[in-house]
Amino acid sequence: MKINFCRHLPALLLAVPLAAAPLMETTAIHSQPDAASPAVGYLKAGTEPVAAPNATAPDGWMAVSMPGPHEVFVRNADLSKGLDVRAGAAMRTLPKDDAPILTTKQDGDKIEITGLRPGWTQVKIDRDVIGFIQLGGGASVAPAVAAAPAPAAVPPPPALPAGQVAPALPGGPAGGLARQYQGMLVPTKRFLLVGPRPDFDYQLNDVNGKRIAYLDVSKMLATVKMEKYVDNPVVVSGVIRQTYDGRNLVIQVVTLDLK
Repeated sequence: MKINFCRHLPALLLAVPLAAAPLMETTAIHSQPDAASPAVGYLKAGTEPVAAPNATAPDGWMAVSMPGPHEVFVRNADLSKGLDVRAGAAMRTLPKDDAPILTTKQDGDKIEITGLRPGWTQVKIDRDVIGFIQLGGGASVAPAVAAAPAPAAVPPPPALPAGQVAPALPGGPAGGLARQYQGMLVPTKRFLLVGPRPDFDYQLNDVNGKRIAYLDVSKMLATVKMEKYVDNPVVVSGVIRQTYDGRNLVIQVVTLDLK
């Protein structure tokens, strides 16, 4: 059987990502093929940009593939009670409402919670994202700006005494696996709250005194003396969930250590 390769060549070319000539200068990747749109990343000089498959761009622009995974931020309001990101939610490069949107949540996205900010949850999304670079002399040069903040490195949680095991965890993200977070542990009774008082006696604050999450210490060992940790920077290991009303985050604490 004879195959007409010439007839199928255009489809084959579209199915394979193409690499362009190396860039002469560090170039901004824009969210849209418009120089006024925000930059969501940069390609260093000498990089060969890879064309995004099944994506088009107007003259003077190129649609490029930005390989995952990507660290992004979503509003806590965009999380379900099961801590799933709702479809169509904006995923921003920084935990700010005016930060550039890297992409939006799509069905089938693999997402993992990696950190917390007041009002925001940091997640890792494991897929490629499409951006746009300007070709020729109009390429945008990257300014000297800091990268998106990554979760701060923390030491491992303290080992439990011999013969003791960590309490069982309820279902949660990543199969109920505990993660580490750090901040200042303070009692909730100090704050003047509008409405009913939360069911948690402690919360984790950031350096500016804003609440990151409430702390559920009900599963901790009875021998733990909470007075030791109050008003001190701590490292918390636990599972994140939402309060019943869906307005706040809670860390169910497994282990607690002074920072």
